Amino acid sequence: MFRKILKRLAKAEEGEGQGKMKVIVGLGNPGKQYENTRHNVGFEVVEELSNRLNIPLTQAKFKGQYGIGMAGGQKILLLKPLTYMNLSGESIRAVTDYYQIDLEDLLVIYDDLDLPAGKIRLRQKGSPGGHNGIKSTVAHLGTQVFNRIRIGIDRPENGMSVPDYVLGRFRPDEQSSIQEAVKKSADACEAWLDKPFLQVMNEYNQ
Repeated sequence: MFRKILKRLAKAEEGEGQGKMKVIVGLGNPGKQYENTRHNVGFEVVEELSNRLNIPLTQAKFKGQYGIGMAGGQKILLLKPLTYMNLSGESIRAVTDYYQIDLEDLLVIYDDLDLPAGKIRLRQKGSPGGHNGIKSTVAHLGTQVFNRIRIGIDRPENGMSVPDYVLGRFRPDEQSSIQEAVKKSADACEAWLDKPFLQVMNEYNQ
């Protein structure tokens, strides 16, 4: 009984009960050594949104770092899973279960080897395509149908292994296009706050 009361109080503190909420998740690896690596562009988009929307990521729960706020009349939860990439789905599932989030109100942002560096692509479903964070997300949600923004990081050249490549940093000549992609992805997230994802997808996939 006491535990139920505590849980209800915690939910009230986090602003539950104010209608539907959209959840925006950026995938990455926690820790200084992974900052600004190719695999962490999802984190960068969530940090950009945190600054733009004045939603600080100061809360720690659900195996992640998150913040809840309002923007454009819409309640939003921004999440960075802190599980390391290949267990990202644990954090996402914990949040979606706790807040009873419809999958149409979930958006996951991550790096993609199959797109040129700086190119973004919005999708409503799809296979993980070898991305361990998305493999974990699909496994924990039990579906491949959820909104996502893929940010191109290109493929390694000169025989470099994929793990070394994704955990490396962008070359100087890639920096401006990646920063542009981070901003554009954040723009798309903001557009989604008051438009259906399909409409945002059609606009940003031009």
